[in-house]
Amino acid sequence: MNTIDAPLLRQAAAAAAGGQSYPAGALYVVATPIGNLADLTLRAIHVLGLVEAIACEDTRHSAPLLRTLGIEGKPLLAVHEHNEREAAAGVIERLARGERVAFVSDAGTPAVSDPGAALVAAVAAAGMRCIPVPGASSAAAALSVAGDADGHGFVFHGFLPAKAGERAQALQRIAADAHTAILFEAPHRIAALAAELATACGPRRVTVCRELTKQFESVTTVPAETLPQWLADDPNRLRGEFVLVIHALGHSGDESLPDRHDRVLDALLAALPLKQAVALAVELTGAPRNALYERALARKRESQGG
Repeated sequence: MNTIDAPLLRQAAAAAAGGQSYPAGALYVVATPIGNLADLTLRAIHVLGLVEAIACEDTRHSAPLLRTLGIEGKPLLAVHEHNEREAAAGVIERLARGERVAFVSDAGTPAVSDPGAALVAAVAAAGMRCIPVPGASSAAAALSVAGDADGHGFVFHGFLPAKAGERAQALQRIAADAHTAILFEAPHRIAALAAELATACGPRRVTVCRELTKQFESVTTVPAETLPQWLADDPNRLRGEFVLVIHALGHSGDESLPDRHDRVLDALLAALPLKQAVALAVELTGAPRNALYERALARKRESQGG
């Protein structure tokens, strides 16, 4: 962490956010930086200093951040993916006593591919308030610099399943969906994912965001089919944490669109009857139904060797 004047920072946070209402007996879901400490909001700093206890995905990870902010001596409660539902009971007990409790994940916005959703659900089911304290999110940050002009909404997938069969099915669904898709990947699996995306998505554009907000941040957009070679060209490109934005399928001015339609149809025909596959392909691609129906018949004949 950078050296900062913690008391001065907390004073500024109190001046900026202290006049707001902070109800007692509420859970505050607080976003923390994904790499750059300066991305922590003044409101988050004020809330972390105000609450009576802080629930953490990993107390060992969050403790240094809190020390940097001069926030020490508060109970730190371990609430992670392996104990979230059980730990929620302890959080609810504190809320019932009128305490304010914050929840932070290791980085970014809780419950976005991190623990938090089960805790929030349990607190809400107990009739208590859950208050968001927004801030950094690697998914939103990646989307903002992807330049996906054809995108209208997106599907967030986070990390794909580890099991081969489930992973292949997930990639098929992503390739068949015309909407923007956002994936996370770890450095030791990025090369494998690149190879899978090259096969599944072909010329579809992918924005690769590496080490977002950190010193060696990089953002590059390439066709999926060239992604394995792009990674192989520089070993440094395999390092760090990755967010990938798979761009939406365009509907005009794109010579590769017919091939994209074939990939959509092939994925759907493998799982659905022809009429259902065509109906869904029309919705996903926006292409004319009659043209897709004729193409689906041809693809089906080709797959059957007829």
